[in-house]
Amino acid sequence: MTGNHSPILIEVCVDSVASAVAAERGGAARLELCGSLIEGGITPSAGLIEMTRAALSVALHVMIRPRGGDFCYDADEFEIMRRDIALAKRLGAEGVVFGILDVHGNVDARTRQLVDDARPLAVTFHRAFDMCADLFRALDDLCAAGIDRVLTSGGESTSLQGRETIAQLVRKAQGRIVVMPGGGIKAENVRSFVDYTGVKEIHSGLRSSLPSPMLHRNPRISMGSVEGREYQRFAVIEEQVRILCGALAVPSE
Repeated sequence: MTGNHSPILIEVCVDSVASAVAAERGGAARLELCGSLIEGGITPSAGLIEMTRAALSVALHVMIRPRGGDFCYDADEFEIMRRDIALAKRLGAEGVVFGILDVHGNVDARTRQLVDDARPLAVTFHRAFDMCADLFRALDDLCAAGIDRVLTSGGESTSLQGRETIAQLVRKAQGRIVVMPGGGIKAENVRSFVDYTGVKEIHSGLRSSLPSPMLHRNPRISMGSVEGREYQRFAVIEEQVRILCGALAVPSE
């Protein structure tokens, strides 16, 4: 594809108030707020939503995911998602982010109910999309369900690997839905990626590992399923967001 000259919106994924503030200062136009990014993101707590919303002026979209693992949810989990959407709405979120699939890897028919619950908030279908059996059929299903945008890496582990599929999805969307790539997009590749695919929005994590300030440590105990995480934290660095935004400000050749 040829160069993309319109402004590109950058959404940054965060899991703390500090990361949210850093991302906004760095130039992010929208934030996705999650809990437990180690699990790929789950619904953040009410306290985190409320405090993050109060600290920001940019749009805040809240992850609605009742647990880690797959995206095939039973009736109780679906009801939890509905209640969490209502909570995010009450706490001032501008949008919600969710994904729900059936056992065959199709977009779950209950997606429409979640969209209806969320309105008038914006609705993003997250990378559960990449687990679908047929991405192009799933894109049509999301359009039919009223989804505003879909976050995708083109069915691959990174958007760079899936860039051809992403470009095809953008063409198939024909403006019916925003195709927002996420996964592996960095300052050094974002300009060429945008020019190739024709996307209008970018999703990025931009997380850096930070050491714990704890002086006393007990190496014999692991509180979670992944050993060593107790003394490691991740945060968004303002300057890295600024560099990504700056890379997109450079005109394409």
